[in-house]
Amino acid sequence: MTDNRETLTGNRQLSYVLITPARNEAEFIELTIQSMIAQTCLPLKWVIVSDGSTDGTDDIVKMHIQNYPWIEFVRTPERMERHFAGKVYAFNAGYEKVKYLNYDIVGSLDADISFDSEYFAFLLDKFIQDKQLGVAGTPFREGDKQYDYRFTNIEHVSGACQLFRKECFESIGGYTPLKVGGIDLVAVTTARMKGWKTRTFTEKISLHHKMTQSDKNTRLKITFKSGYHDYLMGSSPLWQIFRSIYQMTNKPFFLRGIYFFAGYFWAVLKCAERPVSKEFTKFRRQEQLSRLKAIFLRQT
Repeated sequence: MTDNRETLTGNRQLSYVLITPARNEAEFIELTIQSMIAQTCLPLKWVIVSDGSTDGTDDIVKMHIQNYPWIEFVRTPERMERHFAGKVYAFNAGYEKVKYLNYDIVGSLDADISFDSEYFAFLLDKFIQDKQLGVAGTPFREGDKQYDYRFTNIEHVSGACQLFRKECFESIGGYTPLKVGGIDLVAVTTARMKGWKTRTFTEKISLHHKMTQSDKNTRLKITFKSGYHDYLMGSSPLWQIFRSIYQMTNKPFFLRGIYFFAGYFWAVLKCAERPVSKEFTKFRRQEQLSRLKAIFLRQT
């Protein structure tokens, strides 16, 4: 293992802390733990928060904490109500354990991914190279599927692993507990609203091991919900039209785009209440229209 004090560029290493909310992740959390143990640059503290797990997640984590004192285990009571905000509540329980430590970077790490031994040294080095970088991460691969970042916003950072500069995380007020989801999107977008740079670095990837359901009916239901959710998160109607057209090129062809726009349009008809502010919606729409303009300029 290399000296934790130096980055890939030979500069002094930034210190970091990680928090992993875990809900019934016994099947894959060992892969995440082994990936962390193998890192050339270890965190000051890694807090794994069991969010009322009942499948043996706790036992797997406890097997490691005696040998690795930088790993800490926290358990929160099982909640009767299950929703996306639960991840934030679990994260905050872990954040209480690290927020008074002297660190530079704080990260949220999922409990079902794995990555190579240089993963965090690589990302920390990006923060040293750019003092305005507020949020960083990498793409994730699920089976043989991975986003093509020629067509996906390189400024969005996946929630599988999001690293925040401490000042950035504090400026956005941490994660917002949204029952409808979009927690990661809101955090990264808000960071840009505050003037920080956010970036996915494609030179490395993580592997996502929890495979999602893939039958046709499930895919279409998810697509419909995704369109509905885009409305909640303030997406521009014009952006949604072009994105729906693009979705028609993915299986199941044509139907995917229809379901995607139908979800958005249904939210419009319902006058669904947005959980994000008007300022957030305005900023996101401006970004989307700027991206559309850039795409059209490249085509001319």
